[in-house]
Amino acid sequence: MLRRSQRSTRRLPRRAAIGRRSFAATTRALEELADAGAQVSVHVMDLDTGTQVLAGDDHVTLPIAGLGVVPLLIEVAARFEAGTLDPLEIVDRSETDDVTGSGLWRSLRAPALPLVDLAVLAATAGDPLAVNILLDQVGHHRVRDRIESLGLERTAVLDRFRDVRGPDDAPHVAVGTTRELANLFSALVNSTAVDAAVSAQVAEWLSLNHDLSLVAASTGLDPFAHDHDAHGLLFINKTGRDRGVRAEAGVLAGPRSGVAYAMIVGFDDLSIAHRLRAHDAFRVLGVELMEYAH
Repeated sequence: MLRRSQRSTRRLPRRAAIGRRSFAATTRALEELADAGAQVSVHVMDLDTGTQVLAGDDHVTLPIAGLGVVPLLIEVAARFEAGTLDPLEIVDRSETDDVTGSGLWRSLRAPALPLVDLAVLAATAGDPLAVNILLDQVGHHRVRDRIESLGLERTAVLDRFRDVRGPDDAPHVAVGTTRELANLFSALVNSTAVDAAVSAQVAEWLSLNHDLSLVAASTGLDPFAHDHDAHGLLFINKTGRDRGVRAEAGVLAGPRSGVAYAMIVGFDDLSIAHRLRAHDAFRVLGVELMEYAH
């Protein structure tokens, strides 16, 4: 059995949607997870009208793992655009501590890469070495200031990626709410995250993301080439994964409409079955987002 969370989670409204779709299957899947003890949070908004389509505990701050790279990328893009950070500056990976649990750069022969390539690695693969170096280059305090300037009151990048998180380290890489994350992705595609140039750059990086295994599993998109879809889908996303944490935020737009979405599930990762049940809820949301947009 999943242990019930210490933080209470409201049952999601049974008819939380406005408009064409009720998102009943997503509501049911998340209620089942919450009843089993998971922490769940979701927010979906219509891109054209700004109308809330689905929401449940979207104000609750939860761990979001690598999804916290998005405000970092916004700060990096803003510094590139302002000319205060050179995108072609070469940085050696030996300048940061090893993180061996995940990532691509640790398996590449190239010991040094330009900062703009590190931004691509951070966006496409959540590469921890790339993220840590970018965080060192721009400064944690500047990322915090950028988050505040974006109007994100319950979102924070707390720490770098680490192999071992000790008692003196922050308990999580990043935290956030689904309401703020969905609004942040809406701002990116509407060119209002800092300005049009910065929004476009970050959206371009995120359009290359390779992790289409959660919400995006229902889109049928190619994980390695989905920035120009033949069927008229616009899709950008970023995921976050940690022990007992799955999080995703993004934008899906099709011929009928577009949505910005975010979902977070915190669960006891006691078995593959527990993990797959959390993953299934993301895929159910993906199906209903596709029905709404396409």
